[in-house]
Amino acid sequence: MKTTYFYALALMMMPLVGRADEKEYRLQSPSGKITTAIVCSDQLNFSISYDGKEVLSKSPVSMSLGDETVWGPKANVSKAVRGSNESIVESPFSQSATMPDCYNSLTLRMKGNWSIEFRAYDDGVAYRFASTRKKPYEIVCEQTEFNFPADYTASVPYVRTGSDDDMQSQFFNSFENLYTVGPLSALNPRRLAFLPLSVDAGGVTVAITETDLNDYPGLYLYNPDGTHSLKGKHAPYPTKIVDGGYNNIEGVVTETADYIARVDGARTFPWRIFIIGDDKAVASSNLSYLLAEPSRIADTSWIKPGKVAWDWWNSWNITGVDFEAGINTPTYKHYIDFAADNGIEYVILDDGWAAGKGEDLFILNPDIDLKEIIAYADKKNVGIILWAGYRAFERDLEKVCRHYSEMGVKGFKVDFEDRDDQLMTAFNHRAAETAARYHLVLDLHGAYKPAGINRTWPNVLNVEGVNGLENVKWTELADFDIIQYDTMLPFLRQLAGPMDYTQGAMVNAARHNFRPIHNQPMAPGTRAHQLALYMILYSPLNMLCDSPSNYRREQECTDFIASVPTVWDETIVLDAKMGEYIVTARRKGCEWFIGGISNWTPRDLTVDLAPLNLTGTAHMKLFTDGANAHRNGNDYKSRTANISPSDKLKIHLAPGGGFAAHIRSK
Repeated sequence: MKTTYFYALALMMMPLVGRADEKEYRLQSPSGKITTAIVCSDQLNFSISYDGKEVLSKSPVSMSLGDETVWGPKANVSKAVRGSNESIVESPFSQSATMPDCYNSLTLRMKGNWSIEFRAYDDGVAYRFASTRKKPYEIVCEQTEFNFPADYTASVPYVRTGSDDDMQSQFFNSFENLYTVGPLSALNPRRLAFLPLSVDAGGVTVAITETDLNDYPGLYLYNPDGTHSLKGKHAPYPTKIVDGGYNNIEGVVTETADYIARVDGARTFPWRIFIIGDDKAVASSNLSYLLAEPSRIADTSWIKPGKVAWDWWNSWNITGVDFEAGINTPTYKHYIDFAADNGIEYVILDDGWAAGKGEDLFILNPDIDLKEIIAYADKKNVGIILWAGYRAFERDLEKVCRHYSEMGVKGFKVDFEDRDDQLMTAFNHRAAETAARYHLVLDLHGAYKPAGINRTWPNVLNVEGVNGLENVKWTELADFDIIQYDTMLPFLRQLAGPMDYTQGAMVNAARHNFRPIHNQPMAPGTRAHQLALYMILYSPLNMLCDSPSNYRREQECTDFIASVPTVWDETIVLDAKMGEYIVTARRKGCEWFIGGISNWTPRDLTVDLAPLNLTGTAHMKLFTDGANAHRNGNDYKSRTANISPSDKLKIHLAPGGGFAAHIRSK
């Protein structure tokens, strides 16, 4: 790592003086393309320019403490510390094995034992508060007010639960919804939006998210007054939590304090991130990972990413067997056989392996012989992951992890968290630490965005916080256009880290043929679209959502899915336009996998292979939409070909279509 701190006399290294009581500091990205101006005056505010164009106007930030201290207004700078960094971050369970971490920084140390730090990257700006106070205190609120120069178009995921008349009720939610697209001024003034979200600042995208979210409530944004601004809101600190919600396995907050967080001493706070650029640059950003706290696990050799044969989406629908399928030992042995036959690393036992409603994880369903299942899986080199409701997992955290680790379980899928207040974000880090001590991986379901936990605790391989494929089991296409949603995820939710979207449907329907069928589900769009999602979306623990019987009937597609890695050495977004299409190439070793998807508009794409830097002739297996995929989503075409580094692929995508390619050097 190369880190340099310096003081200079140049304009960029000195405060710019306006009014006598006002100091302005400017910070540029390494390329000089992005500039943020920080002003200390009656208010502490900042603005951001991209290529000389203001994309964020003066925006005040502050923190109000329980003793009536406010960090921000009339800030008294005791020292301005500038720095630069040019290093490489190891990221073995991510979209790229290494990531360049290059930025310029400015830390303003204030009288009163607090500071604010800004970093400027070539693809965005981030800031965070920090405190050196040693005595405990409360944070009553944090001011986040992001002002835009004009009434730009925003893409926001509203909280879909709770009442417009009771904003408090909206803090209990699953962090799943489609994106509402419209002018800032037209956003619902009584409805919170969770992160990430984005604003089209006149042709330049500004995507907003946060990271290093630990022991602090998550940030929501909304527009209460019809202006060009987004204002922040945090869940209050819970003082009473009771069993409730789905099957009584959620923690329902019934009483709260008049503050959002309790702080025990010196600490840094979450980074607020503004990812800035065109669609390709935004979809390629790794700022959420780079700004997160580095791994706390010294030895990560036991962490095993991979694919998962999953039971719940396909409702245990297997055929051609001589036993009744369901939540029972023979069914799970069948899933294990399928996984072993196809090189799938894991099988999940979802809701139902524990007796009753899963309130007690030590009482098993009598139809399940868990020891036999684990032993059978172990012989076949398949790992077992268990589903667990949040409340039951939290209540017996240490005991559950110790007991099932000793039995040979490899991890847990923790579900129905549905909050991101301070106690919940602290719990997820505590759960990750506990699981790591027992060499268990985690999939956090019904949870808020990853926000850096996947770097700090790399045994957290996946996080939901996405309105994924499970929703097609019960939702009409008119109410949930998942194809349109797919073409927005890489530019929004994926910026926050990996997502448990659960793709892989082998029953595919053209738009006019789709129907929600809970116990025998299908997916809208084409087969090639489903295959492409294994490259478009990033999931170190990646589901095969459909039935083993369907996969065996579609062995060619299954072979392709089984060949796709889940962590990567390199990722390149080749072409993209948010809400319309995206083409992503990912490399593992000397093999490239390329996926492309479209919304419901058919289109012809020309994919330039030059960025892959192929050496010599390579072999390609290509899946495209069939000639009749617009009529029957199951229709696809596969072919093999030899390609050269200068080739360009000309591909037609059907409505809701896609393509997938596997390229190997000869």
